[in-house]
Amino acid sequence: MGKRVAIIGAGVSGLASIRSCLEEGLEPTCFERSEDIGGLWKFSEHAEEGRASIYQSVFTNSSKEMMCFPDFPYPDDFPNFMHNSKLQEYITVFSKEKNLLKYIQFKTLVCSVNKRPDFSVSGQWDITTERDGKRESAIFDAVLICSGHHVYPNLPEESFPGLKLFKGKCFHSREYKEPGIFKGKRVLVIGLGNSGCDIATELSHTAEQVIISSRSGSWVMSRVWDDGYPWDMMFITRFETFLKNSLPTIISDWWYMKQMNARFKHENYGLMPLNGTLRKEPVFNDELPACILCGTVSIKPNVKAFTETSAIFEDGTVFEAIDCVIFATGYSYAYPFLDESIIKSKNNEITLFKGIFPPKLEKPTMAVIGFVQSLGATIPTTDLQARWAVQVIKGTCTLPSVTVMMNDIDKKREGKLKWFGTSETVQTDYISYMDELASFIGAKPNIPWLFLTDPKLAVEVFFGPCSPYQFRLVGPGKWPGARNAILTQWDRTLKPMKTRAVGNPQKPCMLCHLVKLFVLPVLFIAVFLALI
Repeated sequence: MGKRVAIIGAGVSGLASIRSCLEEGLEPTCFERSEDIGGLWKFSEHAEEGRASIYQSVFTNSSKEMMCFPDFPYPDDFPNFMHNSKLQEYITVFSKEKNLLKYIQFKTLVCSVNKRPDFSVSGQWDITTERDGKRESAIFDAVLICSGHHVYPNLPEESFPGLKLFKGKCFHSREYKEPGIFKGKRVLVIGLGNSGCDIATELSHTAEQVIISSRSGSWVMSRVWDDGYPWDMMFITRFETFLKNSLPTIISDWWYMKQMNARFKHENYGLMPLNGTLRKEPVFNDELPACILCGTVSIKPNVKAFTETSAIFEDGTVFEAIDCVIFATGYSYAYPFLDESIIKSKNNEITLFKGIFPPKLEKPTMAVIGFVQSLGATIPTTDLQARWAVQVIKGTCTLPSVTVMMNDIDKKREGKLKWFGTSETVQTDYISYMDELASFIGAKPNIPWLFLTDPKLAVEVFFGPCSPYQFRLVGPGKWPGARNAILTQWDRTLKPMKTRAVGNPQKPCMLCHLVKLFVLPVLFIAVFLALI
């Protein structure tokens, strides 16, 4: 084995990192504070300190073909959008199949990660861990931080005058597990993100009244997209990304808003974002619009103030006799085992090159895996991040100078502010980001070459879903089954739905995308003529 690499956390990021280390001949040791793998996806009846926490009813927002490890498709009969227990089953099978479990030390807390005295030369780290009350220290050549960012709840109590006077129950959404105890209650949910909407719609079946308070609104998307196909297999394509990056901003914004409003007019439901052109992370909820139509969930603006029993909203309306307030207000980023100066710089923000490497370290022996958020799935993102990080640690790839990295960070920050707004600076465009990482290790598919040598595959890669298999077609870690996995991805998508066979399965028409491509120049000409 090669260099010793410490991996903090055994969620999907940690598992991807262990596997990448093994692929490159490094020696991984993974420290997991709980007694099982899975991280965020491991459901527990009670929220545990230092661990992500989900409610019992959580389903995935990404479909199975878009969120698998790139060389490990889900079984054909798995549903497209999975309950958390089904995803945990997949993660467990993957870990056993890849023989990862023996590299994990469970019930082990990482207390501190510090540079060695000779770090500027060796790049090594002193890591102190605790297990069963006993502390141990060890030296590692590199560290991969995979502890996630859904651990430390953000509770903006100072933003709500009078909250301390409120006599009902108040807690963060990470404490929520199931709806039974809220039967007949009047509940206010603050936050219009995925958790807030999931909790509100679930409570609408048992609670007396549920209101969601939103400061800025959100786009609400359905898992069921055009013609009934999974949203991400139709929406996250290279063709869509090409159009978005090629069209003038005014047309791109109009088209984006038209897509978001295709299911229902957000203005009519009180959901419209304040700045609708921002590519703010959408909410995925198939039930919320129906709940609003039926009156079981109501949408209100931000809370101006609390009294002992009620909430006063910014529009002057009041929600009386509240039993409970649930704060679905997201999470803060924290790494308590690490000196903050290592990964924080401007305005106390976490500053990472490509969302992975602290740019000012003397040696590139630390990486954060799974920090970046995008509209794409987490598992393939962390897989590619880990593959690049491990090659940098191994010395196969090198990072640019500090100046170049900081300039890139500043440039990317400006772009993110334009596309995602001030509150979403950890977001990024999925396909552009994945291609960027893949290009560092020689794993980016060459689309023009594919059209010349394998047009059948090229059509699926460019016009079809940008599935994870694309990033195992070439380069280090190349998977011989990647081509077939891409060509059969729609078969696996349709298989679990054919429990009652009616006619032949209907796959999307790639020809329709080709027609759109030819229509694009006509659209440009029409806009040009309209402006002159």
